Amino acid sequence: MPSVVMLRPELSVIIPAYNEAHRIGPTLHAVTTWLAENRVDAEVLVVDDGSSDSTVQVARAHPGVTVIETSPNRGKGHAVRTGMIAARGDVRLFMDADNATPVSELPKLREHLSGGADIAIGSRRAPGARTLAPAPLYRRMWSRVANAVIRGSLTPGILDTQCGFKLFDAEAAIAVFSLTVTDGWSFDLEVLGRARRMGYRIDEVPVTWTDDPRSKISPLRDAIRVTREFLRIRRLLGAQQPAGAR
Repeated sequence: MPSVVMLRPELSVIIPAYNEAHRIGPTLHAVTTWLAENRVDAEVLVVDDGSSDSTVQVARAHPGVTVIETSPNRGKGHAVRTGMIAARGDVRLFMDADNATPVSELPKLREHLSGGADIAIGSRRAPGARTLAPAPLYRRMWSRVANAVIRGSLTPGILDTQCGFKLFDAEAAIAVFSLTVTDGWSFDLEVLGRARRMGYRIDEVPVTWTDDPRSKISPLRDAIRVTREFLRIRRLLGAQQPAGAR
């Protein structure tokens, strides 16, 4: 019998999810509707990170969505890494389950990949970014302080490392995520730090962002956790020197 050739989709959209039963349905509807209306050849992957609610059932009920279940809960970094490596798309986007940055912002990032970037990251702080509903003041202050410390050490020149809307070409995605080991919230720092040291070009792109008041971020708890992860990532990458941009 002739072998079956699996065609690669143009795009993979990876959505990490942990106990997102109340938000994942509207997000998947928005994503799949936009992709269909714009005739984008894409696969949508929801990577469930050991949810204890009905996230998996809600996602599986949505047509055209593939669900990857992982257990136990290990963190957003593990879920995104799993999705990036399992994906088949020529370009691979990960976005948050709360749809804070809508998939309609994707063309802005794709334009930068077409212009020679290997990775294009959405930014809430780059000139031209729009915030439709800001986060509470205490979260904004915590984010700015944490980002300032991180930027100077691991990702100089990048204004917003943590926006959950990042696009990779397939080669960069596989090369970078196959090396990352950070499972928690700070995984973006290791991804961007490794990508820089591997010589990949990273473009920061202003996007539209809306805060979801149901955010799971806790400044005190997460400040301690992020500090530990940051120090660990700095040790991991400390011996590596940045390569020249590709």
